[in-house]
Amino acid sequence: MTMTQPLQDIELSEELIRKFDKSGPRYTSYPTADRFNSAFSEQNYVTYLAQRVESPGNPPLSIYVHLPFCESLCYFCACNKIITRDHDRAREYLRYLDKEMALVSAHLGHDRKAVQLHLGGGTPTFFNADELHQLMSMLRSHFEFAADAELGVEIDPRTVRDGTLSMLAGLGFNRNSFGVQDFDPEVQRAVNRIQPLEMVEQAVAQSRSANFQSINADLIYGLPKQTVESFSRTLDSLIRVAPDRIALYNYAHLPSRFKAQRQIVSGDLPSADVRLQIFLMSTRRLLDAGYVYIGLDHFSKPDDELNKARLDMSLHRNFQGYTTRAECDLIGFGVSAISKVGNSYSQSVRTVNAYYRHLDAGQLPVEKGVELDNDDLLRRRIIMTLMCSAPVIFDAIKRSHGIHFQAYFASEMALLEQYEDAGLIAIDATAIRVTAKGRLFVRAIAMVFDKYLARPSESTYSKLI
Repeated sequence: MTMTQPLQDIELSEELIRKFDKSGPRYTSYPTADRFNSAFSEQNYVTYLAQRVESPGNPPLSIYVHLPFCESLCYFCACNKIITRDHDRAREYLRYLDKEMALVSAHLGHDRKAVQLHLGGGTPTFFNADELHQLMSMLRSHFEFAADAELGVEIDPRTVRDGTLSMLAGLGFNRNSFGVQDFDPEVQRAVNRIQPLEMVEQAVAQSRSANFQSINADLIYGLPKQTVESFSRTLDSLIRVAPDRIALYNYAHLPSRFKAQRQIVSGDLPSADVRLQIFLMSTRRLLDAGYVYIGLDHFSKPDDELNKARLDMSLHRNFQGYTTRAECDLIGFGVSAISKVGNSYSQSVRTVNAYYRHLDAGQLPVEKGVELDNDDLLRRRIIMTLMCSAPVIFDAIKRSHGIHFQAYFASEMALLEQYEDAGLIAIDATAIRVTAKGRLFVRAIAMVFDKYLARPSESTYSKLI
């Protein structure tokens, strides 16, 4: 298959989707974040940070900074955010981010080479140019960024002013992501996010003028007032704008967990069948427009580095989604940020008041986490390999983990038979391989190896499609 050939070999079978469209994790980590526990403390996190100093050959760092502030509430949002128009809060938050970076850096020693940075939120561009300059100065004072580091930022198109994109490029950002969701005015009113098509067109054009290497646009299907016809018009517009990547997310309506979603009228939501038809139509349209299916809900142009990584089997997955970077240790800063260091995950407290209290006391703001045992590491490797639609090679697993795959996973192999019978995977004596037909179902296939799913969880997972 050439890189310019759309992946028309994906079979969009309604029958298979209805059969295997179950609720499950998105596997940006394993174990998933709902399995983190409060027994994991600040001291545990410090221990793993210190181990990087003591062990040569550590992986490079990926840095995530959570900037939680937004000026207005989007009703669909499930992010950890703070709605405010008081920009003094941004300056206070920056002071505490600097405290956290100083504490982490002290435990890291001199091994602070970073190959990836992502600003998420909230709305990172809630922060003005001076504040973003200050943030980047802080980061560069504590970490050494590689010359080819990926620096990405999430952008609300409503916050883009003349010079915003060139300012971000001047700070070193080379990738961005715009929250588009839907261009239909009726849908935008229903979710309290009004942003005309022209606003996004100008933001993307300015990104190209500023030489951003990759431009992403997020869409959400399943929002109130959406129809197949209205979302098709949104796709018409976005395909003309032609971002390098498109993420097609499935809206999960969980008003019991996310207060903002209680503003949405449940009766305005499209039915399950309409959602399915929107997904099928959207996938066909994007493939026909020349986009390549990367995995889960991500599409890219054929010459984008994500597709190149997919083709050469170097694609990875972490809390920032699909990435081209090899396995990194992830350091998260800010409220609710998640870190992955060594064989551990940790998550910070969710409120700014608790965050500030910890840092005022000279403590890292760890609320919970988990230490991975050998079985977790083994299952993580398998799940992440499947999530990237790469083959699980039995001999490679045996060499690295010392187990006989078919014997160790005898019960899982039995459960995989239904997916093999449906043509979603192929299993022989050497490997499990995801077929072209099965690439839409990698979440369901990966769930077979998730031992935690048999245990109770407070989380409600989204549907696969």
